[in-house]
Amino acid sequence: MTKKNQHVVPHKDGWAVKGAGNSKATAIHPTQQAAITQARDIARNQGSEMLIHGTNGRIRERNTYGKDPYPPEG
Repeated sequence: MTKKNQHVVPHKDGWAVKGAGNSKATAIHPTQQAAITQARDIARNQGSEMLIHGTNGRIRERNTYGKDPYPPEG
């Protein structure tokens, strides 16, 4: 299984979970929270990153699961 970052993006039927580079959605949910829950589960299982997009399509939040390539300093 490849480690693809998971994106939560607006969709005409609600919110979609898409693996990075995929043209088709993994799943479509009526609410953003439902899509976030699934994307988080997938990202945790793959040790990848979850990126949440706002209604304007811009990334508003990102979470890394597994080894963070850019860990916080401190």
